[in-house]
Formats: sequence, structure tokens, C-alpha cells
Amino acid sequence: MSQLSAQLNQVLDKTERLIELCSALQEENDLMRLENQSLSVALTASRAKTAEVEEKLRVLKLAKSFSDTNEKSLDIKQKINDFVQEIDKCIVLLKK
Repeated sequence: MSQLSAQLNQVLDKTERLIELCSALQEENDLMRLENQSLSVALTASRAKTAEVEEKLRVLKLAKSFSDTNEKSLDIKQKINDFVQEIDKCIVLLKK
């Protein structure tokens, strides 16, 4: 009978350890879920920030392309004006 009692005590001890281990694992699982949630929120915020920065970059590139086009346009207009002035000078010289 005492052997049966000893085995029962062993089973109870092991059961108690398993319950403690289960409880510890449950706490760890809860902590990991919280960490996962916070990382998900951080990832979402990071993606939103990245999208915002990409949009700003797109707008800046577009603005720069317009700026370059305007500068080229002004350079072309200036060259045309210079040519017209040269032609006018040549015409005046030819009339003399």
C-alpha cells in the first residue's frame, strides 16, 4: 500500500510541475502575443511613414522635372533671342 501511496505522490508531484510549467508557458505566450501586437502596430506605422516619404519623393521629382523643363525652355528662348539679334545686325549691315 505504501508503494501505491508513493506512486500516487509522484503522479501528484509531476502533475503539479506540469501545471506550473503550463502556467509559465501560458504567461510567456501572453507576453509574446503582446509583443507581436506592438510589433504589428510599429510595422503599420513604419509602412505608413514609408508611403508618406515615397509620395513626397515622387512630388519632389515631379517638381524638379518641371523646374528643369522651365530652365531649358528659358535657355532655348534666350538662344533664339540671341539669334534674332544677330540676324537683325546682319540685315542692318546688308542694307548699308
